[in-house]
Amino acid sequence: MAEGRAQRARGEHDHEAADRGAPGRSAFDLALFDLDFTLIPSDSGLRWARFMVAEGVLPGGSDEAYLNVCRSYVAGRIDIETLHAFAARTLLAVDADAIPGLQARFEAAVRAELPAAARDLVAQHLEAGELCCIVTTTNEIVARPYARAFGIPNLLASVPACEDGRFCGAYVGALCHGAGKVARVEDWLRGSAAQGGVSRPRRSIFYSDSASDLPLLEWADEAVAVRPDARLRAHAELRGWRIIDAPA
Repeated sequence: MAEGRAQRARGEHDHEAADRGAPGRSAFDLALFDLDFTLIPSDSGLRWARFMVAEGVLPGGSDEAYLNVCRSYVAGRIDIETLHAFAARTLLAVDADAIPGLQARFEAAVRAELPAAARDLVAQHLEAGELCCIVTTTNEIVARPYARAFGIPNLLASVPACEDGRFCGAYVGALCHGAGKVARVEDWLRGSAAQGGVSRPRRSIFYSDSASDLPLLEWADEAVAVRPDARLRAHAELRGWRIIDAPA
């Protein structure tokens, strides 16, 4: 990661002449946000589960079953892949063609719940003309309504797989988690460059609450720990990173 940062620093001179004095130039080209416990003060999968139970789509108790699996993950009894396989298999137990309507209703339900501080933070980056993206382990079915509600145009998330029009509990490729987030961001930027977009940001910032995001936090030019877990807090203090402890 240090080598990648050095390469970006060496390449900065390639952009400097074009960037200097450019109208509307912002402090960051790229603003990345984790979702759960960063932009929102809770688990998006649990909020989706409760929504699906309230809609009558999932049987009662599905939300508690998911919460129990989350507790097992936090306790170290299962790994992240097992947790998200359960989420895809259980919380997406519907025909794929029913998803757009459910997402629209879910977006309407969560829009009023978005923390004002998080809305303001995102708005500052958007209004500065920065390229904004949510980068989350949450599956894209659940995360997309949050991205739309925040007005964030780009989303990198885990991709649940379908078989015969139903979600099967598997994922397309690796989860968007840990070092996988770095790979997803870099692939996305390369794809953007191929379409005439940004290939490499001059400066980037990433907000997260979790030590599992240390690979992407180290990749970014500025890392911000948002109500961090104990491991991330210790690392952030050691590195001198900004820490946001204000309530969402």
